[in-house]
Amino acid sequence: MRRLSLAGSTAFGIVVGAVLFNAPMALADWPVIDVASIAKEVGIIDAVNAVKSVNDAINSGISDFNKAIGLNTYGDTNTLLRQGFTQNANYSKAQIGAQQQIVDASNTVMSQFQLGIRQAQIRDEQAPSPTQCTALDGGVGTQAAAVQAYDLAATLAGTHDMRGEATQGMPSYLGTRQGVQSNAANHIALYCDTTDQAAGLCSNGVSAKPDADQRSSSLFGAGTYPDQASVVAAKDFAINLIEPVAPAALRGDQLNSLAGQDAAVQRRSFNARMSLAQSFVDEAIGMQSPSIPTTPLQQQYLTNLGLPVPANLSWFQALQIEAERRISDVTWNATLASMPPAAVEREIASEMALSNYLAFQNFKLAMKHTTIGATQLAETAEHNFVPTVRMAAPAMVSN
Repeated sequence: MRRLSLAGSTAFGIVVGAVLFNAPMALADWPVIDVASIAKEVGIIDAVNAVKSVNDAINSGISDFNKAIGLNTYGDTNTLLRQGFTQNANYSKAQIGAQQQIVDASNTVMSQFQLGIRQAQIRDEQAPSPTQCTALDGGVGTQAAAVQAYDLAATLAGTHDMRGEATQGMPSYLGTRQGVQSNAANHIALYCDTTDQAAGLCSNGVSAKPDADQRSSSLFGAGTYPDQASVVAAKDFAINLIEPVAPAALRGDQLNSLAGQDAAVQRRSFNARMSLAQSFVDEAIGMQSPSIPTTPLQQQYLTNLGLPVPANLSWFQALQIEAERRISDVTWNATLASMPPAAVEREIASEMALSNYLAFQNFKLAMKHTTIGATQLAETAEHNFVPTVRMAAPAMVSN
């Protein structure tokens, strides 16, 4: 019953609405058109068609490009681009790797080069050069020659002191005449000249060294006496130069008297001054006497100067060569030009040591010259001392 009621109500509502709103009757065959929707659809279609046209154009261009490069031979464009980019990347990696290898090789070579330079520096600083060895040989030889020169000079000085003092067994011990005869006999035996021969004094003719006992060349020659006879000639020249004949010795009763005691005082003063004077000449003889074997460098230096080359050198000549070869020797100067810095510094140190050595020798010589000057001053003062008046002997008063 209720359902029928609802159906009737619905039908009644439809009829009332139709009457009130007067709606036109709808026909089933009329078309339904939405103009706005159609316009939107037309715009979308146009955009799609435009995109399609652009896509067709791109595809046409790609097709033409593929035809140009040969699609079947080399592959499509994407493949070719990928391969090209990959190849460029490989080239870049290879270039970077090559540069790394070049840098590594350069660093290795430079490291080895710098190592070689440092090793050469260490070698030059530590390894002695031949010039340094030569300088050391010269220095050691010079000092050895100096020791022998002093020994010989001391031996000569001792003999000459006994001769000047007229000790027993020496000329002039028995009198001055004995000293004169000894000097004359020595001259005739070793240094006889033509005048002596003409006088009938030379039993063996003119000597090999006539008058060598009175010529300064016997004392100062080429720097080294060539033989023992030359050393003896220098010694005899020194005797004639300083004290040819020693005064007679004071002996026996002469020494017991008051006058003898006064004479002895004067004689001792005389002997001391003669000993000082004689010692200078004896040292000159010792310095020029053969002392050490000549080294090859010294032989070459003397040969270059045109000087005689003795088998043994004296202290004087060894020292002369050490001082002069750094000025005039061509070999040394050529070696100096090629010396590394460390060798040059060692050579400078050697030269400074040589300068110190020479300065010390000059210092010792200066002391002796000073002693001679003091002796001369004392002798002059003694000679000039004259009492103003003769004084009586003082009275001796016992306490």
